[in-house]
Amino acid sequence: MHLPQMGYDRAITVFSPDGRLFQVEYAREAVKRGATAIGMKCSEGVILIADKRVGSKLLEADTIEKIYKIDEHICAATSGLVADARILIDRARIEAQINRLTYDEPITVKELAKKICDFKQQYTQYGGVRPFGVSLLIAGVDEVPKLYETDPSGALLEYKATAIGMGRNTVTEFFEKEYREDLSFDDALILGLVAMGLSIESELVPENVEVGYVKVDDKTFKEVTAEELRPYVEKANERIRELLKK
Repeated sequence: MHLPQMGYDRAITVFSPDGRLFQVEYAREAVKRGATAIGMKCSEGVILIADKRVGSKLLEADTIEKIYKIDEHICAATSGLVADARILIDRARIEAQINRLTYDEPITVKELAKKICDFKQQYTQYGGVRPFGVSLLIAGVDEVPKLYETDPSGALLEYKATAIGMGRNTVTEFFEKEYREDLSFDDALILGLVAMGLSIESELVPENVEVGYVKVDDKTFKEVTAEELRPYVEKANERIRELLKK
């Protein structure tokens, strides 16, 4: 016989007897159903990679956006509910501009990540609202590369390399074996693409992968076009084929 949950899974402000907030946990499940996004630091900067495969031939692929520019030196990748992600990205851009207008200097990556986490955490405290069903990888360069993950609870963690979305476990398991902090930009990008291929259990197509990065030398966010990405994908696919056969 199953005991009733007494509404603990409905009210965002009520803890269950074992100390859980079910609505926050359900929001995390929404993230796990999202497309995989990968973030990783390297010796030259920080890289974000996102899966942007199109589910229908009728859909305009250009309308799918997974990696966003927040400020000149900061970018973010999202996984989860797309509409929730849009709200948080807009909020992050506003916070970055407020800092420039108020202090006449760019916001640090950590400070921006904390502000977004504070905003998300507010939506776990009050009745009549729900948590954001999205996680963000916030990456950028202050003096050194920085990579943070925010989850629906508002928790903030810094990583050397990580992933969000449905392929998280596969990617993190691969990185724990293969990742090194001294990787060059090219080697890190290929490693990230291999991890993405393993997460979707398929070879990659350049048009279905979105890549953005910020390097230490110029501290400027840039995106990689499909043509620029093609040679990296070809090298990654060789390794993906080998690993998928095992």
